[in-house]
Amino acid sequence: MSILELFCSVDEFWVRFEPLWHREVLASGKRQRRRAGELHPSEIMTILILFQTSHYRTFKAYYTEYVAQQLHAEFPKLVSYSRFVELMPSVLLPLVAYLQTQMGRCTGLSFIDSTPLAVCHNARIPQHRVFAVDAARGKTSLGWFYGFKLHLVVNDQGELLAFCLTRGNVDDRQPVPSLLKRVKGLGGKLFGDKGYISQPLAQQLRVEHAVQLITRWRKNMRNRLMALSDKLLLRKRAIIETIYDQLKNICQIEHTRHRSPLNFLVNLVCGLIAYCHLPKKPSLHMDANLDGLALPTA
Repeated sequence: MSILELFCSVDEFWVRFEPLWHREVLASGKRQRRRAGELHPSEIMTILILFQTSHYRTFKAYYTEYVAQQLHAEFPKLVSYSRFVELMPSVLLPLVAYLQTQMGRCTGLSFIDSTPLAVCHNARIPQHRVFAVDAARGKTSLGWFYGFKLHLVVNDQGELLAFCLTRGNVDDRQPVPSLLKRVKGLGGKLFGDKGYISQPLAQQLRVEHAVQLITRWRKNMRNRLMALSDKLLLRKRAIIETIYDQLKNICQIEHTRHRSPLNFLVNLVCGLIAYCHLPKKPSLHMDANLDGLALPTA
């Protein structure tokens, strides 16, 4: 997506969102001035989203070397880097709302998983201050980390359906019911790894959301019959791992240079938006067979 197309998409959303936002915001009882800034919120959001796929590893280098020098014609009223950093938290809520408009719809086949978002190296945990209250130690199959967990639900076309952020020590099964409430047109089957094995959770999803939770079994569990199509789809659960790989290596949602919790959230949300705008997403290319069960195409 070009800069012009992205800006038009963001600005079109802002035109609809701004009056609703000002109407619903709680009043403090004091008279406040609504003076327009040099940079329009649509411009701020566009610049932030562009950074996620710019291949620059630091936002300062991206803003001072690329935006300020090469995009001055597109953004004629650019502010200084320090002022722009101060403006970033002001567009967090619009960015979250815009992300919701870019979500896909459930196709009947969904995949769920979580990934760690480390905010510092383990050796620097005692000296870490930025997320000292919010972050927590967690453990994955790759070892210990300090930070948060990003939970995603995606469909077989690689589109994001829902997301949430928890502390690093939260069990993967805990946010599942509330996470699925945000999925549009929820139904069908939900595939997860062994971390989601739970009979009460499966029963709850079946009753409340009409969703069948399908996971692999642990070695010490009794074998159960499983449809061949479900076995094949469990092998395709790696699609969500590919999505996490793109989010971290292309959209840059994880790094340990954050100096503000709000700007950490801005970076995360912009990374998810940037992924939604990628021209090619991981997809399983599923076709429905005569029984109504989705199977991989030949």
